[in-house]
Amino acid sequence: MLENAFKYQEQMWQSIGETFVMVGISVGAAVLLGLPLGTLLYFCRKGQLYENKKLSLVLNTLVNIVRSFPFLLLVVAMIPVTRLIVGTAIGTIAATVPLSIVAIAYYSRLVEQALLEIPRGTTEAALSMGASKLGLIFKFLYVEARSGLVLGLTTSTISFISFSTVMGVVGGGGVGDFAIRYGYQRYETEVMAYAIVVMIVLVQIVQFSGSTIARLLDKK
Repeated sequence: MLENAFKYQEQMWQSIGETFVMVGISVGAAVLLGLPLGTLLYFCRKGQLYENKKLSLVLNTLVNIVRSFPFLLLVVAMIPVTRLIVGTAIGTIAATVPLSIVAIAYYSRLVEQALLEIPRGTTEAALSMGASKLGLIFKFLYVEARSGLVLGLTTSTISFISFSTVMGVVGGGGVGDFAIRYGYQRYETEVMAYAIVVMIVLVQIVQFSGSTIARLLDKK
């Protein structure tokens, strides 16, 4: 049985690489765009420093729509957009487009929640000391919420790994696609089990690393 599980080792390593590309790009999108979007959601809320009901309504509606959309249907629905952005709707890079959209929406909500846990006195103290808008965000809010932000990103990354398993629908590859093509479709259960074990190991590594970093950053 072990021989059957390892006979596609080369394909497995290629699939792991494709998963890393998809998840890596989506995590990058989450940090670069999801973090500022979540911060904007926080500031625009009722009772916050830069309250803006109309903008808050628009942003919350968009985030909620993306987060509530069945991922597989979102992948299919975004095929024209994906083709417009990267020139093709097939392949690993093309698969990162819907993944990145979900990543931005998913992480932005977790960022908002992490910032909401900060005592309001922190903002008031920062402003009383003459902190600028950027200073308030980077020197006070992000510092206070750093542990929660890391845990949120860890949770998001694990979700992205899970989402990446269905990207074979658009030829994105990845470990999930490997499990279907070389395990399920060929009736080789041990190969599929091998792929599942690999996914579990990846998730455990991410969870352990994220929890450790968050604990080190937590000054409480």
